[in-house]
Amino acid sequence: MKKFFVIAVLATGLLIAAKPVTAQSKIGYISTEELISVMPETVKADSNLQQFRNALIQNAQEKQNTLESAIEKFNKDSATMTQARKDVQRTELQKMLQELQGEEQRIQQQLQQKQQELIGPINKKAFDAIQAVAKENGYGYVFEKNALLVAPPGEDIIQLVAKKLLIKLPNQTTTTPPTTAPKLPVKQ
Repeated sequence: MKKFFVIAVLATGLLIAAKPVTAQSKIGYISTEELISVMPETVKADSNLQQFRNALIQNAQEKQNTLESAIEKFNKDSATMTQARKDVQRTELQKMLQELQGEEQRIQQQLQQKQQELIGPINKKAFDAIQAVAKENGYGYVFEKNALLVAPPGEDIIQLVAKKLLIKLPNQTTTTPPTTAPKLPVKQ
């Protein structure tokens, strides 16, 4: 009788402990790209990034114009220069040219850095909202919708997250990810 009581208590404890696990088995999907694209902060960040890009390009254009003017002046005045002065001027012009040639790479690096600086807080806000919605609605798993080829049935939670962020989504139909992989054309 004592063994039966111990077994019954253990079984009841296991059933009670297993309940939270089954309650957290809801599966949801979301396209974070779609969510972030409709956030008002993204529009502002894109505008700021475009202005920054334009300023960088304008700066590079000014450097190119300065170089072209310096080359033009050198060509015009080289007839009256000594050989030593020509050599010094050529060295300076080559240095300016090398700087200008590396400008495109610097622009790309600065744009990437600025983009990370602007988009980072937006990504965090979206991620925090997704986590909050998952917790509030009992989702145990939330997957990136666009990354799944095969998935069990689930719910697209973008409407819930948009509501949490006070964002109105454009009218569109949302679908769950495919349950089988799409057929790809086969070359013969």
